[in-house]
Amino acid sequence: SKLPSPRQNRPVRYFIMKSSSLQNIEISQQKGIWSTTPSNERKLNGAFLENSMVYLIFSVQGSGHFQGFARMCSSIGCEKSQDWGSAGFGGVFKVQWIRKQSIPFQFAHHLLNPWNDNKKVQ
Repeated sequence: SKLPSPRQNRPVRYFIMKSSSLQNIEISQQKGIWSTTPSNERKLNGAFLENSMVYLIFSVQGSGHFQGFARMCSSIGCEKSQDWGSAGFGGVFKVQWIRKQSIPFQFAHHLLNPWNDNKKVQ
């Protein structure tokens, strides 16, 4: 499917989303939704409203891999999903998965995060 073109003169933002389980990522891939902790909601909603695109790069904690990436397609609402149970998540938002593949962190060791003391992206 064709992705919409970014709004001109607005930056693109990227976030690493750490998941506690692979099952959560599989649910997201099947249903095209995601939910995060309330502490992350303000940052993601702000990025969605102020930038042309927001990409989410997913990784299961402790896996040593990225599991793929998706584009944020809606702001985060108040509605919660029962798909993740009562794990302390906030509202649900739509995502469009672009790539579903396990990629070892070592393939991205050349990427450094200037907003995190130039640490490796993982």
